[in-house]
Amino acid sequence: KYADHLPLYRQAQIYSRQGIDLDRSTLAAWVGKSAFELTPVYEALMADLKRSTKLFMDETPAPVLAPGRKRTKTGYFWALARDDRAWGGDDPPGVAFTYAPGRSGQHADNILSGFSGTLQVDGYAGYNRLLKRPTQDVVLAYCWAHARRKLHDVTQSGAAPIAQEGLAQIQALYRIEKDLRGLPADQRHAARQDRSKPIIDAFELWLAQNRARVLAKSPTGEALKYIAKYWEGLCRFLDDSRIELDSNAVERTIRPIALNRKNALFAGHDAGAQNWAVIASLIETCKLNGIKPHGYLSGVLKAIAGGHKQTDINLLLPWNYVNPV
Repeated sequence: KYADHLPLYRQAQIYSRQGIDLDRSTLAAWVGKSAFELTPVYEALMADLKRSTKLFMDETPAPVLAPGRKRTKTGYFWALARDDRAWGGDDPPGVAFTYAPGRSGQHADNILSGFSGTLQVDGYAGYNRLLKRPTQDVVLAYCWAHARRKLHDVTQSGAAPIAQEGLAQIQALYRIEKDLRGLPADQRHAARQDRSKPIIDAFELWLAQNRARVLAKSPTGEALKYIAKYWEGLCRFLDDSRIELDSNAVERTIRPIALNRKNALFAGHDAGAQNWAVIASLIETCKLNGIKPHGYLSGVLKAIAGGHKQTDINLLLPWNYVNPV
């Protein structure tokens, strides 16, 4: 259901053709029971991620059937991800999804309770709520892919020399990042200061000059305004080598959610959406760590049924788990 994006009604049809009578409601009950048993592992995964000081976050719509209304409502899956492989960090990659009934920044704040550090996000204004914490313990880094997309959209409607110039400068940054992927943090920092900072300095001057030349309400003006609005957060990668040029690491983890959403159309209720989040979190974290999800989930559920101790729950996280079979 969650790894291969096969809705339960299709699975029931497949079993039926093989002479196995399994009602969709039976399969749904198994999914719910499994999610309930796996929740402590999911919570341990979330806690482990929030102990990091550099994470990614993104959100995507989650259609959920509204009881008694014969139509769906729009909730959201919030993805919290860690991927330090680009700079050789010690922590394993992982992602945890949380279902929430809306897109308010309050949901992001709730999910990130206990987290302090740098959060890399897109330009959604809801994340600004994190900057208003009394402790002021979260710093936002922004995404150059979103800035590039704004300029690219301008070029699709006709000749746009200013947007093309901006794209060329951003592309130069990406070429440098390709060379730096996998290098230790100190080498990435030194190379960015040497190679990327001159491009950023020139881009800042170019941005100011061209914002003065174009109409603020024109497509080009709006794209440049977007980049200027998030400039400080876009430039944080120069001084913190843990920060990526974009937030694509978390967006990649959301793609399977979108595929499942396309095939299943909606979750049956809020609890079903959170079950989806629990199981998808463990499956996608397995994928990030090169672990086969089916074997992992099967082994972990057997361990839980066999009385695995709550105090040793971290041993069941994907990167720690060793199947005894």
